[in-house]
This record gives sequence, structure tokens and C-alpha cells, in this order.
Amino acid sequence: MGGDGPYRVLARKYRPTNFSDLIGQEALVRTVTNAIRTGRLAHAFLLTGVRGVGKTSTARILARALNCIGTGGEEGDEGPTAEPCGVCAHCHAIAEDRHVDVMEMDAASRTGVDDIRELIDSVRYRPTSARYKVYIVDEVHMLSKQAFNALLKTLEEPPPHAKFIFATTEVRRLPVTVLSRCQRFDLRRVDATNLVAHFQFVAEKENAEITEGAIRLIARAADGSVRDGLSLLDQAIAHGGGAVGEAEVRDMLGLADRERVFELFAAVMKGETASALDLLGEQYRAGADPIAVLEDMLGLTHWLTRVKLVPAVASDPGIPEIERRQGQQMTVQLSMPELTRAWQMLLKGLSEARSAPNSLMAVEMALVRLAYAADLPSPADALRVLDGSSPKATPAKSAARPPTSPAAASVSEEALPAVPPGAPESTGDSGGGQTALAEERAPEQAQPTKQQLEARTGEPNAGEAPAGGVICFEDVVALAGRHREMDLRHWLVSDVHLVRFSPGHIELRQNEVVLKPLAGELGEKLQVWTGRRWMVALSEEPGEPTLEEQAEVKIAAKLRAAEDDPLVRQVLKIFPDARIAGLRESDESDDNG
Repeated sequence: MGGDGPYRVLARKYRPTNFSDLIGQEALVRTVTNAIRTGRLAHAFLLTGVRGVGKTSTARILARALNCIGTGGEEGDEGPTAEPCGVCAHCHAIAEDRHVDVMEMDAASRTGVDDIRELIDSVRYRPTSARYKVYIVDEVHMLSKQAFNALLKTLEEPPPHAKFIFATTEVRRLPVTVLSRCQRFDLRRVDATNLVAHFQFVAEKENAEITEGAIRLIARAADGSVRDGLSLLDQAIAHGGGAVGEAEVRDMLGLADRERVFELFAAVMKGETASALDLLGEQYRAGADPIAVLEDMLGLTHWLTRVKLVPAVASDPGIPEIERRQGQQMTVQLSMPELTRAWQMLLKGLSEARSAPNSLMAVEMALVRLAYAADLPSPADALRVLDGSSPKATPAKSAARPPTSPAAASVSEEALPAVPPGAPESTGDSGGGQTALAEERAPEQAQPTKQQLEARTGEPNAGEAPAGGVICFEDVVALAGRHREMDLRHWLVSDVHLVRFSPGHIELRQNEVVLKPLAGELGEKLQVWTGRRWMVALSEEPGEPTLEEQAEVKIAAKLRAAEDDPLVRQVLKIFPDARIAGLRESDESDDNG
């Protein structure tokens, strides 16, 4: 490491010199080597991929393969080779970037048509000493439109001694006319397993003591880039003074402790706001970047979702055992709606934190929002409540965790008003002034008795429930809601007047002509849902008010009763601008507690 010459960074020292040294690019290596061996070499190559995957290195290796003459010199020259010797004059000159026939051009600094004109003028002349003239244009997407147009003719019909190799990270910015004239190779991100193995090899060559966990952290931070990973490894060795562990790498990268990320995520998903903020504060005081903490939580959410959908993901050897156990436990406790909601809220919080003047405050607010949303019902559960059925307990809720936020504590099934499906919960609007909420006790709703059904339908056997348990019109509405037939449900609630009902037979009057034949559709759906044939007919008889109208009448009556309450009258007298915005049903326990 001390050496006689100046120190070379690891990214340069361990740059690949032949195709066998390329990491994770098996498809490219196989195609190019086969093309060289069979003599099917293209005149133009396009190398694309993210930063640090080896585009420029591949271009130089290809230039050496095209011009290598081997250890035997010119007399033993057999043409291009897939295994450059690395010792001949051409290989040495290309490696040191001083070969007269191999020209590298940085399109980021030479973007104009005049620069391309110089290239075109030199193409017509044969190489000075090499087999091919090779033109390597890096960041080719930076060329101007005029420069691309000037290059097209030469690129389509170059002389036999000229080869073009283009490299870019923005392949979509290249004109299609250029793409169609090149043989394209997409260099892939290098997976973490290959990166870990390569970094371990480099660390052994450098006699550096670095733990496997630290190397895994570096590989994860490299994000598929070999060059970025080697730069981080170089920095970590210097940071640790030759002995590098996970703690040193975390300090260097500003990463949050993985264990603490699991604890923080668990606290947030349980709705433990105070505990979550304390954990975030501890990580911040320890040097963790709040945005990095949020990014780690996003990554954890994504990984947990994958594990829940594909359990085999947890068996990845790159995942530590403790993370695997914790992740599998969390996937049992959390439902898919909770994970997707967490992803959306964390993603929004991350964008806010990156643009906020104080990232810590923004991250704290994102965690608060997520914690308060932890106890909210899923859309499916909310729909079941509106339909009058009990929501199914999700695995996360079955853990009997108490609601920790006031909002979550107040939103309970027992506190929801017992009104027909589709009825509005309140009649007020969001105007100004104080608001008084009147509570009243309502009798429990029971299923219609046999006598009630007989009185309603006039048929003695009306109390016999068909398959599916549909014994009244409200059951039909609830059934449509449970099967997500929202158009049908809205029609039944808002536009339909019930004339007659009996199991298997419904007569309705609708407010206006509906283009879609919903009556026939209702009969077909009921037959599928209940396993019994239903007849649904339209009638001209007035029938009962719609369920929506009935709900409005009940609410109006309750509001009038509430206004007559002495306590409410006293409140309205004290606050003249106050009004009753809505009603909430209360249990007997509310009066006792």
C-alpha cells in the first residue's frame, strides 16, 4: 500500500483489463467474444448503463481486443482476439491512453459539429500502426443535434479500418437514427452478491481487515456500481485505519442502525407516536441523517411487501439472520393494505423532507401522520361498516393493540351511527362558528321478525330466508356493497322506491329512466350471490320513500329531538353562532364513564 510511486485509488488499480475481469456482464462478454472468434464484428458499438458498471473500461478492453498482436509480435498476428495479452505494444499503449490510433473523445466537453468534423476527416486515413482505428466517444448523448447529423453518414458506411464505440448513461437521448446504426449492449447493475465477493477479493489483496457485514453495507450503498463501491471501500479502509467494522461504515455513510430502523418502523405501525419520535431523536443524536432514516424505512417497507407476497425472498443469503426473523414476524402482523399505505405516506414524507428547510422536522411530521393512520380502518373495512356489517380484523389489529391517538380512539365501530346504507352521517356543512355535537341513545336495530315481514309483504312465508340470508330489502343493498357493485348499490339507495318485497321477488319504482338495465342486472346478481332465482320487476305504484330519503327523515327527527334537549338549548343560548353539525350514537357505558 505504500509503494514507490504515487497511490492509486482502488477504482483505478482494480479496473478490468480483459473480458474475464468484467463483473456481472456475462451476456455482453459472451456476445463479444463469440463475435470476435467468428469474425462477425460490428463497425459500431453502443454501451449503455448506469454509472460505474464498466462502460469505459469495456470500450478500452474492446479496443485492445481489436488491436492486440499477442506476445509473438507482428509475425504471429492472427487478428482480433477475445483474450488480449496485455503485454504487446498496442495493449500497453491503449492501457496508458497514448495510442495514436485509439482516440477517446469526451462528448461532454466537445459537443459541437466542428469536433465531429475533425473526427470524420481523420476516419478516411488508415491507422498508423494498429489493425483498426478505434474511436471511443464517452457520454455520447451530450453531442448536439447538428453533430449527430454530421456523424450519420460516416457511421452508416465507415471504412473497413474504422470502429466506433459509444458510451452513455442516457440512451433515451440518442436519436433513433444513431441507435439503428449501432450494436447495442446494456450493461446491467451488478448484484449485491457479486459486489460482496469482489470487494472481499480487493480487501484481501490490500491486506485490509474488514468484516463481512461492513462489506455488505458498502455493497448495498454502491447500488450496483462497481466503481462507487470501490471508492467507498477505499474510504472505509482509510476511515478505519486498516480495521473496518459495521459501526465504522455506518458512521462513514451516515446510515441509521438497521436494528433501530426495525424498532422505529414497528413503533410507527403500532401507533406509538411518542416512542417513534424518541427513537428518531436517538438516531439523530447518534449522527444519522433523518432523510437516510426515512429512506431506510421505505426500503424496509418494500422488502416486507415482497416477503409477504413471495416468502422465498426472505431466504436470500445476503439478508442477515436477525433481519430475516424480524421481517418474517412483521409480515405476519401487518396486512397488505397497511404496507401499501405506509409506502405511500413514507414516499410523500420523503419528498417533503428533501424540500423542507429542516429535514428533521419534516421526518417527524411524516412519522406522526403514519402513526396516527396506523389504527384507521382499511377501505374494505370502512365499506363493511357503511354496509352495516362488522369489519374483519386484520392480522395487525388482532394483536389487541390499544389505540394510542385520540383520533383513532374516537373512530370505533360502536360510535358509528346506525343509519341505512348510503345515508349521510350529518346534514351540516363546513361553515364557521362553534359546533355542538349532540349525543343521543338509539335502540339497537334488530332483524325483521316473521310477523313484520308478513305485515310488510302480505305473504305468510315471508320470514323464510333464502340462500344468502336475504330477508329484507336492506339485505339486498348490503349484499351489493359487499360485492363492490357500487353503481348498483347507489341505484338501490338513491333512485329506487320499494313497492313489494319477498324472498325471490322484488317490485320497484325508479325515479327516472336509467340507461343501464339495472333491474335485470340486479336479478342476475342476486341469483349468483344467493344461489336462488330472483324476479325483479319495475312498477308504476308509488312505493316507499328511497332509503336515502328515509335516512334524511330519521336524521331530521333526531336533530329536532336534540335541539329540544335542555343541555343543548343552554349551549346554544351561550353560543348563539353554534349549530348542531351531526349526531353520534352513544352506548350505555358512555353515561357510566
